[in-house]
This record gives sequence, structure tokens and C-alpha cells, in this order.
Amino acid sequence: MIVLGLILLLIGWLTGLTWLWTIGIILLVIGAILWILGATGRAVGGRRRWY
Repeated sequence: MIVLGLILLLIGWLTGLTWLWTIGIILLVIGAILWILGATGRAVGGRRRWY
């Protein structure tokens, strides 16, 4: 999700499409939150590990 957010941020910045920029920021923040929760050992979505 973080990578997708970064890609959308880059595309939005290069093309000047603000809605892609906004979606990229949202996905980046959600991905960072999920990453932090997973790194602390907290179960995310009912699972401790994702394979």
C-alpha cells in the first residue's frame, strides 16, 4: 500500500492531477499506520502475520 501510494503521488505530481496526489497521500498514511501496527506485533485484520 505504501508503494502504491508513492506511485500515485509521483504520477499525480508529474501530471498535475490533484486527485491522484490526494489518493496517494491517503494510501501512504494508511500503509504507514498498518506497517507500524504490524511492526509492534499487534494483530491487524485479525491476523498477526500476512503471507
